[in-house]
Amino acid sequence: MRMTHGWIDAQHRENKPQAVTIGNFDGVHLGHQAMLARLTARAASVGALPTVLTFEPHPREIFTPDAAPTRLTSLREKLEILRSLGAAHVHVCRFTKAIAAVSAEDFVRRILVEGLQARYVLVGDDFRFGARRAGDFALLQQLGQQYGFEAEALHTVEAAGQRASSTAVREALAAGDMATAAQLLGRPYSISGRVVGGDQLGRKIGYPTANIQLKHNRPPLTGIFAVRVQGLDEPDWPGVASLGTRPTVHANGRPTLEVHLFNFDRSIYRRHLRVEFLHKLRDEAKFPSLEALIAQIGEDARQARELLNA
Repeated sequence: MRMTHGWIDAQHRENKPQAVTIGNFDGVHLGHQAMLARLTARAASVGALPTVLTFEPHPREIFTPDAAPTRLTSLREKLEILRSLGAAHVHVCRFTKAIAAVSAEDFVRRILVEGLQARYVLVGDDFRFGARRAGDFALLQQLGQQYGFEAEALHTVEAAGQRASSTAVREALAAGDMATAAQLLGRPYSISGRVVGGDQLGRKIGYPTANIQLKHNRPPLTGIFAVRVQGLDEPDWPGVASLGTRPTVHANGRPTLEVHLFNFDRSIYRRHLRVEFLHKLRDEAKFPSLEALIAQIGEDARQARELLNA
């Protein structure tokens, strides 16, 4: 899969027309997956390259950073999933206030037509684009007739009794409802990252942990979870994970993802792991002593083993 950034000039264009879908694709949930399935099918029928146009960072991180939604996926995670769904080209458009000021007509002409040579453009049924979100699907169809590309809107996809959306996934994760989140995503929710050095407290108290580097603006879930980990030599490995600020040992800690792998004692620093969150055990809590924390970790590990074995 090829990835490009910024404005595409003639020197960096693909040699064939492209079928393009547009969106933030945070989480790549079932609705996004339906769009990728339709995109790849239509691209094959018209002889075009299946291309995803996405934005980084999320527009609300530019205009209302304090109210911006939590990231479900880092850019790397999003790219990995898009590649697995058949995207041959992903163009990452860095979202800035200058990009936000581009008119709807210029967005289509400069990015879709001149940059990506679009012959087919697929969007969601609520898609808006251009300065002040002035462009809608009717305008996209009109500009398609002018510039020679077909425009199509895909209707809403439902799962778990509701519209599949990034917002619905965030709400399920925040509530600790891992089953609903998995239904909306079509897979268990996961976070991936490289194992980095920590303060070694887990090893000192008998529960060594792998500390996973977080690339999200802030995690969409917190607490203690039964997990399975991918990226080791085995298909997956069971464990218990803590995602939060560790209030018992840090007064003002940063969000940290720590995973204790059961029956595992190998050095895995710098390995890139994917942690699948399968069951939430409890919320994060501050304990009166380190001894009380150690006792609770033992109970968490016991519950996680039972759930994963079941």
